[in-house]
Amino acid sequence: MTDTAPIDPKARFGEAWERLFEPAVAHRGLWSPGGAPENSLAAFQAACSHGYGIELDVQLSADGEAMVFHDYTLQRVTGAEGRLSDRSAADLGKLRLSGTDETIPTLLEVLTLVGHRAMVHIELKTPAGEVGPLEQRVHEIIIDHAGPLAVIGFNPYSHAWFAQHFPNVLRGLDSYGYADENARKMAPELRQSYARLEQVSIARPHFLALGVDMLPSPRAAQLRADGMPVVAWTVRSAEQWAGLKPHCDNLVFEGFAA
Repeated sequence: MTDTAPIDPKARFGEAWERLFEPAVAHRGLWSPGGAPENSLAAFQAACSHGYGIELDVQLSADGEAMVFHDYTLQRVTGAEGRLSDRSAADLGKLRLSGTDETIPTLLEVLTLVGHRAMVHIELKTPAGEVGPLEQRVHEIIIDHAGPLAVIGFNPYSHAWFAQHFPNVLRGLDSYGYADENARKMAPELRQSYARLEQVSIARPHFLALGVDMLPSPRAAQLRADGMPVVAWTVRSAEQWAGLKPHCDNLVFEGFAA
């Protein structure tokens, strides 16, 4: 099965396509320092209560469960040592987030909480060379979810996997300027290629989720003119959004009321 460009995205993706454009999307839920922790059930509940969409991160536990957590290591958010992927879902579910009573949720728990109340952008934290297991588990979960959602992420081969196996899942390719310290670990040619959005041909996304450091972008503007929406991330002030809005269709925000 291969993907084909939709003649009518609204007809193909329904409410998920409509809610791609509004409302604004809360980055890792509606969290704040000293309040609900990032990627917690409390943060997702707060986003739903305020009428926002939700962005979250997903990676696999040692026993193959889709856990909602951003970092590959546990220290920053839980204070525990080691990598998330080395622990079972049951063990991870006992860890406290940022000193609160909130724990690391599974994707199934989040989608059960959210239901139909919010558009959910599920960022797949697929490591290079490991495409397949996370994507398969996520699809097993989302296939029974009645609410609007999209899968997003930086790995173009993850998107290609969905394009081949489940083309009717809405896909958004993440990218940014690739000028930070982590990006410098990549081969220079690959880093430059991704910054120019050349990976779009591999991923075949339905929309782009672009870092504010690469907007405006002539290549993104052309893709947008050809019918590929652009969502900006992570916008951190109303003033910043005012400057970016002419180049985008929606925003993933943090730290202010969008």
